[in-house]
Amino acid sequence: MIIATGFFDGVHLGHRQVIGQLVDAARARGDRSMVVTFWPHPRNVLQKDAMNLRLLSSLDEKKKMLGALGVDVVQVVDFTREFSRLTTEEYLRDYVIGRFGGKAILLGYDNKMGSNAGSTEDIAALASSMGLDVIRCGEVRSGTLDGELAISSTRIRDSLMLGKVEDASKMLGYDYSLLGVVVAGNRLGRTIGFPTANIQLYEPLKLIPHRGVYLVRVETLGRMLYGMCNIGIRPTVGPGSALTIETNIFDFDEDIYGLDLRLSFLRRIRSEVRFASLELLKEQLSMDRARCEEMLHSLK
Repeated sequence: MIIATGFFDGVHLGHRQVIGQLVDAARARGDRSMVVTFWPHPRNVLQKDAMNLRLLSSLDEKKKMLGALGVDVVQVVDFTREFSRLTTEEYLRDYVIGRFGGKAILLGYDNKMGSNAGSTEDIAALASSMGLDVIRCGEVRSGTLDGELAISSTRIRDSLMLGKVEDASKMLGYDYSLLGVVVAGNRLGRTIGFPTANIQLYEPLKLIPHRGVYLVRVETLGRMLYGMCNIGIRPTVGPGSALTIETNIFDFDEDIYGLDLRLSFLRRIRSEVRFASLELLKEQLSMDRARCEEMLHSLK
């Protein structure tokens, strides 16, 4: 078994380079590939600011993406305080070799493992001394962002929290998405000609992009559609602080309450704005839709 280990939040382009080398190395050796990942995120267990951490992928999404990349086995280890106290040597001995039968380990450019983890070079030297073959990966840099920055889950989260969904997509290698169940709203959108589907996320720790209006791809009822999504507190229709995710699906008028709906974020249209009247809101929504249609034309 050839093993790569890490949290792999979002399974972004940097992770995909690691996974690609893992799968290729396993096939070249006539062996199987394994990803050892953790749940929950170490920060949720160890750090005081854990309440502020939001994730790029649910555990189920992560497992599906890793499987789609050709990984033979995905092992999920419960991340606990006790587990966090394992040294690098103990983790390699008891888990990589002992529990999972690893013969080789693949290390990314900034891989960390164990409570006393040193540099990646230190981990590689220790793994080699314990009889593991070591395969090394370099970092992946984004040619789309200022300064050719190295791709990281943190950088992607920062982009999404600023509403920069296009930058996030370029680093992820796919369009960032949210999955939820359609729930009842106040039905106000229908009265002004823009009915919306409101969703409640399945993964409460999933990162929600910055408040505003977005062009989105919509998946529901086994169909691929488009729409415009508003993330915010709906300041025009009354006071409130509860964040909502509501989407006007273009050319669609079917009852989907209680069904799954996935939103993939393509472009940010504008910030959330409080309008003086519903009529002004309706006018803006008409302009938003026209802009979305222009963008869709350019994307096709």
